Amino acid sequence: MKQTLTDIIQEALKRAQQQGALKLETQPVITLEIPKDKNHGDLATTVALTMAKAEGKPPRKIAEIIIANIQDEEGIIGRTDIAGPGFINFVLKQDRWRRTLFAIDDQGQEYGLKDVGRGEKVQVEFVSANPTGPLHVGHGRGAAVGDALANLLAAVGYDVQREFYINDAGRQVRLLAQSLHARYQQLLGNNVPFPEDGYHGEYIAEVAQEFLKAHGNVYRDKPFEECSEIFGDFGKEAMLADIRTDLEAFNVRFDHWFSEKSLLADNSVQRSIEELKQRGFSYEQDGALWLKSTAFGDDKDRVIVKKDGDYTYLATDIAYHRNKLSRGFRQLVNIWGADHHGYIPRVQAVIQAFGHPKDSLHVLLVQLVSILRHGQPVPMSKRAGTFVTLRDVVQDVGADAARYIFLTRRSDSPLDFDLDIAKEQSRENPVYYVQYAHARIASIFREAEARGIAVPKREAVQLDLLDLAEEQNIIKALAAYPEMIEEAALSYEPHRVTYYLQDLAGMLHTYYFKHRIIDAENEARTVARLFLMKQVKTVLQSALKLLGVSAPEKM
Repeated sequence: MKQTLTDIIQEALKRAQQQGALKLETQPVITLEIPKDKNHGDLATTVALTMAKAEGKPPRKIAEIIIANIQDEEGIIGRTDIAGPGFINFVLKQDRWRRTLFAIDDQGQEYGLKDVGRGEKVQVEFVSANPTGPLHVGHGRGAAVGDALANLLAAVGYDVQREFYINDAGRQVRLLAQSLHARYQQLLGNNVPFPEDGYHGEYIAEVAQEFLKAHGNVYRDKPFEECSEIFGDFGKEAMLADIRTDLEAFNVRFDHWFSEKSLLADNSVQRSIEELKQRGFSYEQDGALWLKSTAFGDDKDRVIVKKDGDYTYLATDIAYHRNKLSRGFRQLVNIWGADHHGYIPRVQAVIQAFGHPKDSLHVLLVQLVSILRHGQPVPMSKRAGTFVTLRDVVQDVGADAARYIFLTRRSDSPLDFDLDIAKEQSRENPVYYVQYAHARIASIFREAEARGIAVPKREAVQLDLLDLAEEQNIIKALAAYPEMIEEAALSYEPHRVTYYLQDLAGMLHTYYFKHRIIDAENEARTVARLFLMKQVKTVLQSALKLLGVSAPEKM
């Protein structure tokens, strides 16, 4: 509806220009919004106000000119009004709204999908946890955001790849190896001191038991430096297996797992540094090699190679993002923890130094999650030692509830996750509220079947019988679904889907309690209402699928 009306307004502006009523030296941007006050119509635009200065005319006069030149060949406009200083309000014909139900019935689960992306390659890199311990709830939130965003981008026509970057080449993996070596030696009766900055969680003892089972006492009494790589590789692989298990239980799967270590093994880091030198974006100073990141808006230049010849963390990130770009991705989406905020300008500088636009990279920051029970913070996980694990939460409330609740707020806003609410069968539990709407409609159709009433086909439906205000509001919400998907995808905001679902479920529940869907005294109205319910069920299922959440038939 919005796109059709936008096209109508654009054509009206062209006609006004051809007649000399408007200059249109610059083409105005037409935006249509749903008025907060429903008395102001279905859609409204401020285009007349935005044009006033350039046209040298009062906004209301411009609005009059636009309306006078509208030719509604589509037959969608019921009424136009000019309000306030020059807002143009549109009331659309109810019949056109109702036809949305036919569109949903025709397209099924394809309804709302678009081809805005036209197959453009996009990579979404998310989670990317150090393979040194279990996933915590912050990783879980990032996983839910990344996976839902990838689903949304695919739904609007992008060729999406999900990637996990394995940080397996730095100090943290060495600490993991040292921690594992110490626990292994202790299991064999050797009083080896535990590294001061090592990992103290119970999972290290579990991995040490696995190592002992696999290798016996072969490495007993051997100094760490003689077997560091063996312990490092074993620990990393054990942790990655643990991470994969948790992600699969959370319904998250990656297309590609990329090893940081591989960038060093194939000399990609050095080649990337050489390219930066050739492009003139690096220089030597004080014995170190620097990235000229201030050339691209960073507040200071950054060290790539330290005085002692060691690479900084940024050096491998330079090679990694160069690798991403070489794979033909037009858009890179990185999902990071909020503590990485200051790192964004550095990586944006890297992108530009390699000749790509700054906006080729979009970074989403994921804020902290506070886990609560009975309104109080949940104690840390015994297994992890320092935090609440994703596994603990999923085992407690289920993957559906965890995913959905992680997506109920903007990713850059802190989130309180109450485990008790997540298990309630009430309106307070957002995922239950939405899933129950889907299950409720399924139960309506089971009742209809028991009464011998078939699922209605479009040729049997009289749409004009859907004349209640609640029915019209539901239909308008269904009509807004395709635009919501597009906006959520292009703004990288998957939480918009949960907002939409809460509103639609609320409309459904209210309608169900106020009106009888199956009316034995009015067969035609029953058919129309069942047809409406069928389309609501389709959209609920489609939207939940985008979030990676199930749509149960019974609850």
